Amino acid sequence: MRATVIPSPEPVLLDVKDRTEQFPVRRVYCVGRNYADHAIEMGHDPSREPPFFFQKNADNLFNGDTFPYPSASSNVHFEVELVVALADGGSDIPVSDAISKVYGYAVGIDFTRRDLQDVAKKMSRPWEAAKAFEKSAPVSAIVPATELGHPEMGAIWLEVNGERKQSGDLNQMIWKLPEIIAELSKLFVLAPGDVIMTGTPAGVGPVVRGDKVDCAIDGIGTLSLTVS
Repeated sequence: MRATVIPSPEPVLLDVKDRTEQFPVRRVYCVGRNYADHAIEMGHDPSREPPFFFQKNADNLFNGDTFPYPSASSNVHFEVELVVALADGGSDIPVSDAISKVYGYAVGIDFTRRDLQDVAKKMSRPWEAAKAFEKSAPVSAIVPATELGHPEMGAIWLEVNGERKQSGDLNQMIWKLPEIIAELSKLFVLAPGDVIMTGTPAGVGPVVRGDKVDCAIDGIGTLSLTVS
């Protein structure tokens, strides 16, 4: 390895269930408005238009039980999501081959500075400040597809302080997992270590410091944290 003029950044590594080896993260892609009810609650047409994508930074992902409330915002929302970790990639991947690229699955939360996002939308500006901030994407341990298979359905939910806020099923996704991977590969060259956050069901809402957040996807895992 060649010497660097400043220290090299630490790699982003996520836990894998029941294994000592970890999953290295290269890029993080997110799918916008992929559940019809969530599209409606955000004021959009839930018709099956081509999917759109945005990115978080790799180091926004972390395994942990504390979410630090970010600065520059007073309205941070939770969005529980199925997280897909890729073991292989490519460009222009056929739908029929897309699911073979998956290493495994996890539960994640796409925390969003909703107030900053609303301003960006009104001004037709990018969303990065609202989405790609420090520790904005806590995730559970990844479950390998060799153990789990490839889920097409399963309850997905989130609670705040014991009150159910989000409740849906993976079969409600407008764009299914193979389609998401295939469409994304038309825009980017996917590679091992890429992570895809696949959208959230309806019921998103705010958190405040001191809140206890619990979420899960049946058959995949649970994720619990405190907002600090």
